[in-house]
Amino acid sequence: MNSLPADIGGPGLYAVEFGDIVNYFTPYTAVLFVFALVFTALAIASRPERQVDIIFGGDGYYTKDIEPAKLGFQRFMAIACGLATLGAVVSGDVFNFTLFTSMVGITNIGIVAAYTNRHVLNAAFQYGIVAMIATVPLFGGAAIILATTGTLSMWELFGPAIAVPLIAKAFLILGVMGEGMAPFYVAKAEITRAPGAPYVLMIHVSSLLLFLRVTEIVLSM
Repeated sequence: MNSLPADIGGPGLYAVEFGDIVNYFTPYTAVLFVFALVFTALAIASRPERQVDIIFGGDGYYTKDIEPAKLGFQRFMAIACGLATLGAVVSGDVFNFTLFTSMVGITNIGIVAAYTNRHVLNAAFQYGIVAMIATVPLFGGAAIILATTGTLSMWELFGPAIAVPLIAKAFLILGVMGEGMAPFYVAKAEITRAPGAPYVLMIHVSSLLLFLRVTEIVLSM
C-alpha cells in the first residue's frame, strides 16, 4: 500500500481499508466527517420542533404540535442521509464517492417527500427529476476518469503522474450540483416550510459538505 495521498486537504492521517475500498482521513476530510457525524447524531437524538405559522398583515400566529411517530420515515431518511454523507467525505475512490452522493440525493428527496402536503410534494417531485438527470454527468465523470486513467483510486489520481481530463472534473461538479439540493431548491419555501426540523436541516448540511468534498477532489486531481 502506498503512503497516504497528500493533497490540498493536508497530509494523510489515517486509512481504513475494506479490501479494495480504502477510505482515508486528512485534516480537511476529518473536519467534514466530524460535522456530518454531529448532525447525524442530532437527527438521531432530536425530537421534531413545534412549527409556527405567522399570519401576515396582523399579529396573529398559531403553532402546530408534531408527533414524533408521524415523522418516523423522515427521521430515518435524515439518519440515512447523514451516513451517506459520512461515506462521501472520507471515500478514497471516485466511484464510491459518486455512489454515496447519489444516496444523499435519494435521501434528500425522502426527507422532503415524507410530509404529505401538495406544495411540498410538488417540490420534492421537481427535485427528484433534477437528481435523476444529475446521475448521468455524475457517473459519466467517473467513467471518463476510469477510461482515461485506468483507475478510480484517489491514491493514484492525486499524484502528479496522472492527468485527469477537465471534462471529467466538470461532470463531477455538475452531478454533485444536481444531487445536492442547495443550488436549485434551497430558496423554495415549500421545502424549508416542511415540518420536521432538525431533520430538514440535513438537506442543507449534506449539500454543503458534498460541495466542499468535491471541490477538494477536483482541485487535487
